[in-house]
Amino acid sequence: MLRLATASLVGTAIEFFDFFVYGTAAALVLGPLFFPTFSPIAGTLAAFGTFAIGFVARPLGSVLFGHVGDRYGRRPVLFASLLLTGCATVAVGCVPTYETLGIAAPLLLLTLRFLQGLGLGGEWGGAVLLTAEHAPANRRALWASFPQIGPAVGFLLANGVMLALTAGLSDADFRSWGWRVPFWAAGVLAAAGLLLRSSLAETPQFEELTASGRRASAPLAEIVRDHWRLVLLTAGALAVGYAVFYTVSTWALAYGTERLGVSSTVMLTCVMAAVAIKGAATPFVALLSDRWGRRPLCLAGCAASALWMFPMVALLHTAEPFLMFLGFLGSLLAFITMFAVIAAYLPELYEPRVRCTGAAVGYNLAGVLGGALTPIVATTLSDGGSGPPWGVAAYLTVVALISLGCFALLPETLPDRSEAAGAPKAAEAATA
Repeated sequence: MLRLATASLVGTAIEFFDFFVYGTAAALVLGPLFFPTFSPIAGTLAAFGTFAIGFVARPLGSVLFGHVGDRYGRRPVLFASLLLTGCATVAVGCVPTYETLGIAAPLLLLTLRFLQGLGLGGEWGGAVLLTAEHAPANRRALWASFPQIGPAVGFLLANGVMLALTAGLSDADFRSWGWRVPFWAAGVLAAAGLLLRSSLAETPQFEELTASGRRASAPLAEIVRDHWRLVLLTAGALAVGYAVFYTVSTWALAYGTERLGVSSTVMLTCVMAAVAIKGAATPFVALLSDRWGRRPLCLAGCAASALWMFPMVALLHTAEPFLMFLGFLGSLLAFITMFAVIAAYLPELYEPRVRCTGAAVGYNLAGVLGGALTPIVATTLSDGGSGPPWGVAAYLTVVALISLGCFALLPETLPDRSEAAGAPKAAEAATA
């Protein structure tokens, strides 16, 4: 289990490194390089628009790779998704700017970001199911939480490289070539991840489905016909996690540097410190889930998010590094109280024959609802005025309350409370 979980963590970290390095670049540098004819605020919005395309692609990737995972196995998904994301990320680092290619430059950027999202849409389902379907029932949340540590590691890698580059290079050098280095490094990381995953075994549950001839012939059709309510509820429930995380990791970087005059080095340091603690807390929260259940922790995380958004915005607006760090940390601890749990919760909600498609589509559809729009909405709501951007806090609070309602409609799936095989039926009954 440790070898399987570590391989899932490393692969997920690499893919999220690819995804996050784009978000950081969008906040810091892509606007003036690829949209120089726009005003500063419009350039940032345009850069975040290309960032959002990755989230739009993720549900499509979950459908594509979910079909592969439910028909041909979880293992092939891990290879194909990592290869696609890695190649697209390296290519982003090679795209000439608007000054060289004109309008073709942002169009190429948009296309490659779409391919990044397509690959990441398949990664989560494959990595989570690899651990969740191998894990013993009484420790499923703990082992399945390893891929959930991957995003924190990927974020720290991406932003650590960006931090070193912004601190060690002049602004002119960083804008000229420095921002491309993390994208080129993605190729080396992807090759290492593919090598690590080459020895992984297929999950016992998929082998059982194959032996019994019960694999779904059209997983997406079954999900749309039989589980559509469950998909919508899980997407709505997880939307707040994406909204909170990308507010802290993407919008706050742009707001702090452009509106508050804080250096990008200070902003990145504050966010990275909060993300590091969030990543370290993940397995401990998962252990609580194995003891007390999935749903109670998800409800607690949603409630904490709703209560913390106004204090977080107030602390950010002080522009004091330690206070900003506290605001980010409170937000991310509320976030991980939910997201440490869902790697076990989502697979338990879906029956094995459509699990890869159902869990991945619900997870990535939430990214469109909460992650794709949040930096754009927050940037728009914070434009103008000298006081704290309370509109951003109000928006995030509303999203948290909607997610709280969705989680309240989902059933508990802890194995000692409900048999794993019966969980999908309980979920359908509750959502109906």
